[in-house]
Amino acid sequence: MGANVDPLVVGRVIGDVVDMFVPTVAMSVYYGSKHVNNGCDIKPSLAASPPRLTITGYPNQLYTLVMTDPDAPSPSEPSMREWVHWIVTDIPGCSNVTRGKEVLEYVGPRPPVGIHRYIIVLFRQKRGLDGVEAPPSRSHFNTRAFAQDLDLGIPVSTVYFNAHKEPANRKRHH
Repeated sequence: MGANVDPLVVGRVIGDVVDMFVPTVAMSVYYGSKHVNNGCDIKPSLAASPPRLTITGYPNQLYTLVMTDPDAPSPSEPSMREWVHWIVTDIPGCSNVTRGKEVLEYVGPRPPVGIHRYIIVLFRQKRGLDGVEAPPSRSHFNTRAFAQDLDLGIPVSTVYFNAHKEPANRKRHH
């Protein structure tokens, strides 16, 4: 097992969302100036807009990205596991996510209670994916089943971050 997979085991990303894999593509994720690395904390307000996301890989290959929350609505009772936040297909290798086709519009983290994990998984496609439809619901999404349905195989890269509900802003009195 490679050292760069270990945090995914510790964070139960491997097991809860994906099976064991060896990363073969580098994925760089930034919310503003904050680089996302496994297990880091990102404030939901910082993640309200999609991250800047670039991948390596091969320019002649296409990739699919899925972002989910396996801890919805609460880490102790994840009855809506997984809540899907974003799906993008047909991302060319050695480029960024904006070059792909957004199948499901990005929705930022909004954890109601507890610390939630937000997992970004990248798959290599065997071919272009035409006619991929958004899931009927964001809740009860299954990354493994989605990958199986589209014949994506195992992930080529995964990163996750944690987020928890931010305190409500105090209203300023003039």
